[in-house]
Amino acid sequence: MKEFAPYWEKRLSRPVTLMEVCGTHTVNLFRFGLRSLFPSSLTLLSGPGCPVCVMPPEEVDFLIRAAENPRVLVATFGDLLRVPGRRGSLKEARAKGAQIQVIYSPLEAVELAAQNPEKWVVLAGVGFETTAPAQAIALKEAQKRGLRNFLFFSSLRLMPPALRALLSDPKTRLDGLILPGHVSTVIGARPYEFIPREFGLPGVITGFSPQDILEGIHLLLQMITGGRAAIEIQYQRVVRPEGNPWGQKVMEEVFEPVSGRWRGLGEIPGSKLGLREEFRDFEAESRLGLKVEPLAENPACRCGQILRGQLTPPECPLFGKACTPESPFGPCMVSSEGACAAYFRFKGEV
Repeated sequence: MKEFAPYWEKRLSRPVTLMEVCGTHTVNLFRFGLRSLFPSSLTLLSGPGCPVCVMPPEEVDFLIRAAENPRVLVATFGDLLRVPGRRGSLKEARAKGAQIQVIYSPLEAVELAAQNPEKWVVLAGVGFETTAPAQAIALKEAQKRGLRNFLFFSSLRLMPPALRALLSDPKTRLDGLILPGHVSTVIGARPYEFIPREFGLPGVITGFSPQDILEGIHLLLQMITGGRAAIEIQYQRVVRPEGNPWGQKVMEEVFEPVSGRWRGLGEIPGSKLGLREEFRDFEAESRLGLKVEPLAENPACRCGQILRGQLTPPECPLFGKACTPESPFGPCMVSSEGACAAYFRFKGEV
C-alpha cells in the first residue's frame, strides 16, 4: 500500500479528480487513512451517495407532519431521526410527543401495523436500490396480510439518473467515478454504461476494504492514463454485470420510476421510486390527505454543493463551527455516511 503514492506520482502527468459516489467509501477513506497514501496530484471529492443527505427538506417535514397526528405512528431507520427539515427533525418531534419508532427492518413496520390496528403506521422508505427490494417485500407482505392501516412514504431514489444529472452539469469537473458497491450488487454494471458512452469518463464499481478501494482507484488511474473510458468491476466477488435479477424483479413488481427532487441536484426525471397502481392504496400522501410541497433548502447550509462535488466540507463556512454533529445545520453532518460527518470525525486526516 505504501508504494501507491510513489508509483502514481511518477505516472500522473496532470492533476486528476475522482469522485467517490458512495458515502461508505467516503467514511472508509478516512477511517483507514487511505488519503495519506495518495499522490499529491490526486484529488477525491464526495458525491450524492448518502440516502438521507439527498432527501429534500419537504420530505422530512412531511414525516413530521404525519407523526404529529395522534393516530399516526411513523416507523423509520435511526439515521433519519436527526436530519433537519424546515420544521425541525423527527427526533425533536418525538420529544414533543409525536409517535416515531426506530426500526431495523421494513418488516418491523408491517408487524407494528398488525399490532396497532387503531393507528396508521407509516413506513419511511429511505434509500437507494440497495434497500428498495426489502421495502418492496414489506409492501407485498402488508398486501398479503390485508393490513389497511399500513402506509408507505417513498424517499427511495435511483443512482444512475442522479449521476447523469450530476455529469450533465457544466460545473462538474471529474476524471472518473468510484461507483457504489452496495447499489451495484442489485443493479449490476450495465446501468452505468452511459457514463463512458455519453461523458467519456471511466468508472469502477468498488468494494469497501482498504485493498478494494486502492484497487478501484488503481484501475481508474490506469484507464485515465491509458486514455480509456469503460465501466469495470473491482468488486467481482459480490457484483455481477447483470446484478441481482431477483432483487430487480421484486422492485419492479412494487415500484415504478417517477420524477423526484434531490437535495443539491434539484428535480431529476425518473430518479425516484413511486408505488405502482396495484400498491397505490398504501401511499401515505393520499391516505393521510397530506401533500409534499417543495421547500427551499437552508441557504446557510452548503450540503447541496458538497453533494455535487463543488465544495469539500471544510470549505463550508459553518463546518466545525455553527455546524457540528451535536448541532447540525444539514444532513451531511448528521448521517454516518455524510461527507461532513466523516471530515469532522476524522479531521486529523484531512
